[in-house]
Amino acid sequence: MIVKLLVDGGDMKPGPAIGQRLGPLGINIGKVVQDVNKATKDFKGIKVPVELDIKKDKTFSVNVLSPPTTELIKKELGIEKASGEAKKIKIANASIEQIISVAKIKYPNMLANNFKSAVKTVIGSCTSSGILVENKDAKETEKDVDKGIYDKEINSMKSETSQEKKKQLADFFEKVKAQQEARLKKEEEEKTSEEAKKAAVPGAAAPGAAPAATEAKAEKKPAKDEKKK
Repeated sequence: MIVKLLVDGGDMKPGPAIGQRLGPLGINIGKVVQDVNKATKDFKGIKVPVELDIKKDKTFSVNVLSPPTTELIKKELGIEKASGEAKKIKIANASIEQIISVAKIKYPNMLANNFKSAVKTVIGSCTSSGILVENKDAKETEKDVDKGIYDKEINSMKSETSQEKKKQLADFFEKVKAQQEARLKKEEEEKTSEEAKKAAVPGAAAPGAAPAATEAKAEKKPAKDEKKK
């Protein structure tokens, strides 16, 4: 019997949800937690899918599946969550080496034809997460990969980013954040100003006010003339 779970890497805990899933199966939950945490210790801090293969004699084995690409990217870059507005708000600036590091983990479980395709898939996840790659929008970096600009790093599977490069990426991103904050502040000021103008118009309803009462119905038509005698 196969039981699928999504656990915190290296930090699975025996809670009510786990008890409801595993309790009726008659296996030792404490040992499950211990074995799963041991098997997923390299993925501490991210969600990891695992499968428990439970035998008839109540023994089991743990199969660790590849964590979601987005989870691996967040761990690699040290960020807690992806951007809720990927096109508008950028949350990090990754190096091609960091992308390669994630691709190396995901590649064995991907349907990608080659490692370069796996790298592009990871970059695609950066696009939807609001993450820049090599100081560019991820879509632009993906085009650079197609052009062969990063073939040297990809072919050698280079996954270490130099301290100098990390600093350059961080400095660039600080400028991006400053621009984003200035833009958001301006948009908020414009919104506030627009609401104030609407409120100042005579007869304008205040924000959140209930809609005006429906106009009275048209008067009834006059009764028909009495029939002539």
